[in-house]
Amino acid sequence: MKYLGYIIIVLFFVSCSEDKQPLKTGPWRAVMQLDNEKEIPFLLEFKKDSSFVIINAEEQINVDDVVFKGDSIFISHPVFEGMIKGTYTKDSIKGNFIKPSLNRTVPIVMSSGRKARFDVNAAPNTIVTGNWETVFSPDSPKDRYVAKGVFDQRGNRLTGTFLTTTGDYRYLDGVVENDSVKLSTFDGAHAFMFEAKVTQNDSVMEGMFYSGNHWKEPFTAKRNDNYKLPEADSLTFLKKGYDSLKFAFPTIKGDTISLKDKRFRDKVVVVQLMGTWCPNCLDETKYLSEYYKDKPDNVEIVSLAFEYAPTKEKAIQAITKFKKAVDVKYPILLAQYGNSSKQQANDKLPMLNHVLSYPTTIFIDKKGKVRRIHTGFTGPASGEKYEEFKKEFERFTEMLADE
Repeated sequence: MKYLGYIIIVLFFVSCSEDKQPLKTGPWRAVMQLDNEKEIPFLLEFKKDSSFVIINAEEQINVDDVVFKGDSIFISHPVFEGMIKGTYTKDSIKGNFIKPSLNRTVPIVMSSGRKARFDVNAAPNTIVTGNWETVFSPDSPKDRYVAKGVFDQRGNRLTGTFLTTTGDYRYLDGVVENDSVKLSTFDGAHAFMFEAKVTQNDSVMEGMFYSGNHWKEPFTAKRNDNYKLPEADSLTFLKKGYDSLKFAFPTIKGDTISLKDKRFRDKVVVVQLMGTWCPNCLDETKYLSEYYKDKPDNVEIVSLAFEYAPTKEKAIQAITKFKKAVDVKYPILLAQYGNSSKQQANDKLPMLNHVLSYPTTIFIDKKGKVRRIHTGFTGPASGEKYEEFKKEFERFTEMLADE
């Protein structure tokens, strides 16, 4: 009887604790509303500690900056400036996803309960597992770019990503229904959705890519298991007459750092061109920060941040938040604020033929000579490609360190 009484008391307090939660704990589903017809869905979980976990395939993003004021809720990403702001009840949230520096707002509706990312009413009649040679905006010379779709299908469930010459679209999660493909992701900075039809005996895919409510473009893809993207080390290079890199930018404390400083003398230096707003940059920085903990003594890392924050103060705040969230021990310098223009970035680094992508990673040997420039970053969502990058990064960096 005493044991039974103990169980009843425990259940009572658990129930009371649950009742005190402002939102129902457990699974939630959210949709970004693009217009009257299109929605970008994603899944979350609300935890007992009043935090959210955003779920995209194998990725889980912890978001613990959740503030309740009256009937209002504010959900802020630990790194990016994007915020979900709305009103809430126990089992619903209605509001907007806001990116203040870009003046972008997307309506969002969130509801508790275990629901599918995409509703499925029919079995698939196509299998899209494998590699797909892809072209985005194929009819627009200005916007056209190539990519490689890498997908894994299990029944109706589809996961994977698109690799491009400048990075990847991170963890995509979705379904195949009849001959239709739907994939989405939300990483706290971007909300993406891909919709396509598969035709010609499972060999051709034609569809549309949506980035929030501010951009959409068509894409075509054909099955090609042997397709390879252009080499990432061949896209950005030094102009004729240059063999080194020069810059001088301030830290968040206002101290100017250049490659002539004592900390870089007689060392291999890895220079990362990045932005705190950039998910691929976040992925690379997580790796670089881990590598930095056990790096050789004669290797250094420095990042140059190109920020779209409208003021210097806000840019410094963004870098400070980024450094703390990722535990970055090496310097991140403020190279630009007010926009993330690659042309203006190139003006600050005129020895490069162009700045094509954030991130771009530049390897400098102990004599100060640029030895390699790697465009973009394929993160953990790319699977084998990410593992290959890590192995090659460590092999090449340590080879330079041993010279």
